[in-house]
Amino acid sequence: MSDTGLAGRRVLVVGGGSGIGAAVAEAFRSEDSQVLTADLTGADLQVDVTDESSVAAMAGAAGPVDVLVNSAGILTQSPLIRMSLAQWQQTIDVDLTGVFLVCRHVVPGMVERGWGRVVNIASQLGLKGGVDLTHYSAAKAGVIGLTKALALEVASAGVLVNAIAPGPIETPLVEGITEEWKVAKRAELPLGRFGVPAEVAPTAVLLASDPGGNLYVGQTLGPNSGDVMP
Repeated sequence: MSDTGLAGRRVLVVGGGSGIGAAVAEAFRSEDSQVLTADLTGADLQVDVTDESSVAAMAGAAGPVDVLVNSAGILTQSPLIRMSLAQWQQTIDVDLTGVFLVCRHVVPGMVERGWGRVVNIASQLGLKGGVDLTHYSAAKAGVIGLTKALALEVASAGVLVNAIAPGPIETPLVEGITEEWKVAKRAELPLGRFGVPAEVAPTAVLLASDPGGNLYVGQTLGPNSGDVMP
């Protein structure tokens, strides 16, 4: 365990049942934090992030939260010209509105207590876009914008809000993407490979840590295999 100031902190990882979220939860456990995961299935708490009543129930069951990680998401693939409104809306509902709803129900308690950390999992595609992924790119760009705006609203109350924009990561999320897309994407990356969840999780720990994360406000950090170089 390193000196991160996270021992005993209550951490809620939404989308913590698999992939990046599960790795983030494990990373915080290694810091001796008190970790709760929330997901549709396979987590400590069940939640549908598109349903406000479900989010409210999750927040109530979680109790006071020091560190919130928003990692719930879906990823589907379609050219915009063939994309249905339903497919577009589902992605926006889960990947963007879900972040809003969870923050809306968890962040007020942080403000009241005068301390908190929020880490939103975005994507490098929110910065550069991606072929056949306009809905996902738009949702993740929205997460980055939400992160910046919320950071401005609550930093003076001791609550720091930041984002992580990973590159392609080997998770169940990308299983539905075509192999052709993945081969082409790997060829674009300076590292020549996708990352794995354990390579993203330490960034969440950094952003939540004290003093290590104390000067990050509205930032988007990019463990992305070199796909985006701001």
